[in-house]
Amino acid sequence: MGSRVLVSIRVKATPQRAFEAFTRDIGLWWKPNGLFAFTPRSPGRMAFEGEVGGHLVETLDNGMVFQIGEISDWKPGEFLAFGWRQASFEQDQSTRVEVSFEAVGEETRVTINHLGWDSVPPEHVARHGFPDGVFLRRHGEWWQGLLASMRETL
Repeated sequence: MGSRVLVSIRVKATPQRAFEAFTRDIGLWWKPNGLFAFTPRSPGRMAFEGEVGGHLVETLDNGMVFQIGEISDWKPGEFLAFGWRQASFEQDQSTRVEVSFEAVGEETRVTINHLGWDSVPPEHVARHGFPDGVFLRRHGEWWQGLLASMRETL
């Protein structure tokens, strides 16, 4: 399966509402991480543009827009997938984020599966010299914090 980050959290919302919070409301709960900035000018405001074929973007204070990745799957209340690139990535370096929304009683389990870190070499600046396990753990901690922030907005 390769290098990936896998985290999940339960939220007090329906799968449909959790999906809306993740996509439509991302600008409200996203917390930038200086260690994993998308561009040297980050942070900016995060937003999803449309559905399949649209993008996850970061709009910087100067108005410039950085396309983080294309949306490849958009199934409201069920599943979302999109590409994830930092400005320093080469053409063949990209990762994929898959987000699932699963009803669990009165709650929804939101699961992030961030795949493809094998395409980013260990010496790449985005990894900050961390060994694979440390890098993935730090990135996973960030995702866990982001999901907790999303849960607070609900």
